Amino acid sequence: MTVRVDRSFELAASPERVWEFIADPENRARAISVVQRYTVEDSEARRVTWHVELPIPLVRKTIAVETEDVTREPPSYVKFVGNSKVMDVTGEHEIVETDDGTRLENRFIVDGKLPGVEKFFKRNLDDELRNLQRALERDLRSSPSEEP
Repeated sequence: MTVRVDRSFELAASPERVWEFIADPENRARAISVVQRYTVEDSEARRVTWHVELPIPLVRKTIAVETEDVTREPPSYVKFVGNSKVMDVTGEHEIVETDDGTRLENRFIVDGKLPGVEKFFKRNLDDELRNLQRALERDLRSSPSEEP
């Protein structure tokens, strides 16, 4: 079963400033609560392995999800894919300039390969996107830059 979530949120920041955060795969990994740690495999190729712990019965160990940015169109769009024995994930982030700053449009698809994976993400993907939003807002507050 596949779970799809499309959500967007508004930010009082320039598209370039939002790009600085969202284009960094380490920032994306840090924002996801089930990613216990991550390792950068190739910073130039934007490959990062997420070490994920899912609270579901059939998964009793940390899962390595190999992620890679497959499309990058600075400063407006990044798409990544992640693969593991338990799930495949696709994430897309589109940055749209608005009159008041920026809208970040997020699309995620999780394809579970074991029972329970899709149910977990169906219940929790909205929370994970809120985590991403909070992490981005914290980053914007901690390093102020130009007004939108």
